[in-house]
Amino acid sequence: PDDHAGYYPGGETMTIKALFEKGTGKILGAQIVGGKGVDKRIDVFATAIFAGMTGSDLKDLDLAYAPPFSSAKDPVNMAGFMIENIVTGKVKQFYLKDLPALPRDGSVTLLDVRTPEELVEDGYPEGFSLNIPVDELRERISEVPAGKPVYVMCYSGLRSYVANRILAQNGFDSYNFTGGFRFYASVLSEMPMPGAHPCGLPK
Repeated sequence: PDDHAGYYPGGETMTIKALFEKGTGKILGAQIVGGKGVDKRIDVFATAIFAGMTGSDLKDLDLAYAPPFSSAKDPVNMAGFMIENIVTGKVKQFYLKDLPALPRDGSVTLLDVRTPEELVEDGYPEGFSLNIPVDELRERISEVPAGKPVYVMCYSGLRSYVANRILAQNGFDSYNFTGGFRFYASVLSEMPMPGAHPCGLPK
């Protein structure tokens, strides 16, 4: 997320890594890479750890809001929503370390839900041969092979989350790539991680 409301100029993207206990969602640790507002969020996470709070507790925090300083749903709130989604099984994740082991024999579907323009500009993640932009997924759901697990990637992880909800509601066993293509590309190229718009498109 950005450090403040997306419609207010000058937002800086931060990347949050939150650690939580399996099953309970209890917050165990957090790291944030970014600029403005990183200290504020780390203070909230530190307080949450001291108080024994869970991801569900984080999503319900009523934190200070003004467009130059935060969004109505603070990045800490959003981390809480994500943790709750994972703990409750609403969203299943897969990680960078899992990519090499994913079958390339057609037994699973590797789906990229970015736009064709993004693919031309940024390239393809290895093995992700099926491209259906998330905005077209409902109309083109028949193009996703039935009966196979689906591993989904987008630029920042937001659109792939939406795609996972669409797929799950249509009976697919789907997994969301945590961090998105921006994370994938930054690790492989060892370049600074670029920012993303609130809608999950590249900045």
